[in-house]
Amino acid sequence: MKKTVLITALALLPVVALPQAKKPTIMVVPADTWCVANGFTTSFETQGGTTDVADYEKALNGSQDLYNVITKIGELMSERGFPLQDLQASIKSAKTAVSENEVTTSKTSGAGLAETPLEKLLSVAKADILMEVSWQVNTTGPKQSVTYTLRGIDAYTNKQVAAAQGTGKPSFSAELPVLLEEAVVEKMDNFNSQLQAHFDDLFENGREVAINVRIFDNGSGLSFEDEYNGDELTDIIDDWMAQNTQKGRYSLATATENILKFEQVRIPLYGSNNRAMDTRQFGRQLAKYLQAAPYNIPVKVIAKGLGQVNLILGEK
Repeated sequence: MKKTVLITALALLPVVALPQAKKPTIMVVPADTWCVANGFTTSFETQGGTTDVADYEKALNGSQDLYNVITKIGELMSERGFPLQDLQASIKSAKTAVSENEVTTSKTSGAGLAETPLEKLLSVAKADILMEVSWQVNTTGPKQSVTYTLRGIDAYTNKQVAAAQGTGKPSFSAELPVLLEEAVVEKMDNFNSQLQAHFDDLFENGREVAINVRIFDNGSGLSFEDEYNGDELTDIIDDWMAQNTQKGRYSLATATENILKFEQVRIPLYGSNNRAMDTRQFGRQLAKYLQAAPYNIPVKVIAKGLGQVNLILGEK
């Protein structure tokens, strides 16, 4: 009788869903080495001259094999519960954003925005991890196999966080996606475990970014040595970082009267509204703090890629 009552009572309890670990958002892209080897590059003007960079749009338009490989990798990742950003759709969105940025200029100098093609793509896609893939088809008589390399790259720090490589068994199949699946499937779970371990660290300890704070050379006389209520501006900003970074984790690498460089800054993965936090949003919070009383300092916020933001004090 007691057993029956207990079972009935348990059945009446509300069903509580167990929390599921959040998954990193991934975008599958061709490795730079693969793009270079296959001629899918474009020239990008930098301050030091011209640099050749991978052109993902050119690669997608010029290689059906790449499209098939990305589709197959995406299928394998989706089966394991990892959300994916579609490369082709992200490129289209980035091109729209580029059109908007081309009319965005500085209020004072009229200078435009400087971004690499990859920065333009990531600013739209906001993927946590780039999954780089490269491969080579080997032919031995009537059989073929695939030698592949997979690398998980943190999109904010460009650090490698997961890797897998190998060669599949020779097969009579001539379909590249089939050969690739046969080659990578046995190592995919371990690869995904590495990705999840990295993302769990981000969730626990925060995303690693860099924050640079500088002063406009406009004759205002502003300095990080200026005091407000007895505290130097450097210490005021340093204290704000200690209070707002994840677990107070960051490093003040450079501190002069005109430059503050914060490295290994761990920002929360999600803000108070449960929306994803990025480097620019975090920088904007510091800017608003400095713009308010008693400091009343104008601040210009310039995002540089996903993982770095520059705050320039003195004017906008």
